[in-house]
Amino acid sequence: MSTSVLFCLLSLFLGAAFPAFLAPITTDLPSKRYMLRIYLKAPPQPANLLLDLSASFSTLVYCSHSHYSSFGSPSCKARSASRGPVCSSDSLSMPVTDGRNPGQLGVIPRFVFACGKRSLLKGLVKGAAGLAGLGRSNLSVPAQVSSFSSENLVFALCLSGSPSAPGVAFFGSGGPYYFLPEIDLSKHLNYTPLLSNPTGSGSTVINYSNPSNEYFIGLTAIKVNGKAVEFNQTLLSINENGFGGTKLSTVTPYTSLHSAIYRALTEAFVNESAALNLTVTQPVKPFKVCYNADEVMTTGVGPAVPTVDFVLQDDDVIWRIFGWNSMVRIFRDGVDVYCLGFLDGGPNPRSSIVIGGHQMDDNCLHLISSPID
Repeated sequence: MSTSVLFCLLSLFLGAAFPAFLAPITTDLPSKRYMLRIYLKAPPQPANLLLDLSASFSTLVYCSHSHYSSFGSPSCKARSASRGPVCSSDSLSMPVTDGRNPGQLGVIPRFVFACGKRSLLKGLVKGAAGLAGLGRSNLSVPAQVSSFSSENLVFALCLSGSPSAPGVAFFGSGGPYYFLPEIDLSKHLNYTPLLSNPTGSGSTVINYSNPSNEYFIGLTAIKVNGKAVEFNQTLLSINENGFGGTKLSTVTPYTSLHSAIYRALTEAFVNESAALNLTVTQPVKPFKVCYNADEVMTTGVGPAVPTVDFVLQDDDVIWRIFGWNSMVRIFRDGVDVYCLGFLDGGPNPRSSIVIGGHQMDDNCLHLISSPID
């Protein structure tokens, strides 16, 4: 797995290094979703869980009835009363790692899950036994694992866009994270603060009484080939009602932008592409800007197209998106095109920018926080 841009996203600094747990991440190509490979029960049995960076707790479809609420967790009871799922505890196991090699399975006993109905399977990737929640919550996977080594929530998420080269998640440690050729990625991080959203939200409900468990970062500008994209900058801020800002999401396949930002970005991208003698062709849904693949040169960082920069707290801290992460190749009905992998999120989305999985592929995000609840 090749890795390019690296970010450390933090709200609390964690200095000490602890042994980490490791879990492979595979990509379901049809849905562009990610699966976390862990082990459940005793003796350990392998299971795949849909990885959701925003979910505040993990859910299993098939729970052991003997374990329902046996631990009496106040947080779990509160969630059961307000959201419906019954809580269950079971052992969860993952390989322990020194950051270089996976070791024996380490057990996290009495791990807290919510028990979902079988209908939940319809919204999951085929083969998933449930959902792995990585949100800023006391019941998320990183929070429960980190409780063994730290009061903070700390993990690294390294997604892969290749089905033959799985990604990996590290839980409970600030590093090291070794990748070929013997590079410790924890030593090569750019830092940006995690932001708080004052209101939480679900798929259909906005919770104005509690802050969001989701991960927000502070984009201040967008550039194409180093040139600023002009749009209403207030869209990049989170307002008092929780609207606006930039969110990270592993269940959003491609980055979604407020319509005003999307129009400005695509116009700038098309203009800069023209300087490379690239001409827009018939688009392929869901994308709106596409180029014939035989007209696009390839490089070590993907198709030779204009770079897209997400500027963070200042001009020196950028998330640079090369062609590998900005373009999507589509073979369909005799058509072979590269399309700009950003989507129009509409005129009134809750988050102005939702950075999706394709843009996070082959990047490592190291997140350090404290749980919101």
